[in-house]
Amino acid sequence: MTTVIARPSSLLSSIRVEKLEHFNLFKFNDELQARMEELLERKKADLLTPEQIIELEEIGELDRIFTHINAMLIAQK
Repeated sequence: MTTVIARPSSLLSSIRVEKLEHFNLFKFNDELQARMEELLERKKADLLTPEQIIELEEIGELDRIFTHINAMLIAQK
């Protein structure tokens, strides 16, 4: 059995910083956001390939990281 390690860092070029009120927050670009939504829909329908499962895990991990960082930035205010 092969173990594949998800590498969220490979998606860093798909990240932008958006100014929201007084905060600079990390956001996915439109393409990555759309891809995540597409994969989530495929997951709901139980249609993900093994490669797409890994891709969704990568995107999800990056989403959790940025959600945490953004929350920390907002809490500092």
